[in-house]
Amino acid sequence: MRVCVYAASSDHCPPEFHADAYALGRILALQGATVVYGGGSRGSMGAIANGALQAGGEVIGILPRFMADLEWGHPGLTRLELVGDMRERKHRLLAGSDAVVALPGGCGTLEELFEAITLKRLGLYFNPIVLLNTRGYWQPLLDFMQAQVIGQQFMNAEHATMWSLAQTPEQVPAAIAQAPVWAENARDYAAVRG
Repeated sequence: MRVCVYAASSDHCPPEFHADAYALGRILALQGATVVYGGGSRGSMGAIANGALQAGGEVIGILPRFMADLEWGHPGLTRLELVGDMRERKHRLLAGSDAVVALPGGCGTLEELFEAITLKRLGLYFNPIVLLNTRGYWQPLLDFMQAQVIGQQFMNAEHATMWSLAQTPEQVPAAIAQAPVWAENARDYAAVRG
């Protein structure tokens, strides 16, 4: 299994975020999953890579060349793939993944997550999307999605099943395994019904 993990590079957030990222990397590696992530060495990015590597796992980083020039890449990965820009990075992270896990993060993580959700809604990505809810990070966003995006009919109610929530790293594998199958006919209800 190839798991795409969206993670942040901040070193300044509360330590629980890095601890959960490290734990998740370890858990995925021990289950034989390959972790594919943004290739960075700091913050939750570095923590997930370190957790997986120290458990003997395979970790693939996808890093834009300008970030490699700034020496932001993790030096100990199984493989570090350099790409031309952020757009290509997002495509390569998601392509071929069997699941997406979004860790708490900033605007880059949010952009990646929403792209995955958008592609799933349009029937271009069918695999599980799991949000690791460290310190309740994702709950306000999910409340907004339910009350505003779905409540104001910008999305249909069934679109809320495109993602799952895991409260701890230990719950992530089960959340991936138990995610509802996204229908092949997703495009039939991608448009909002009145």
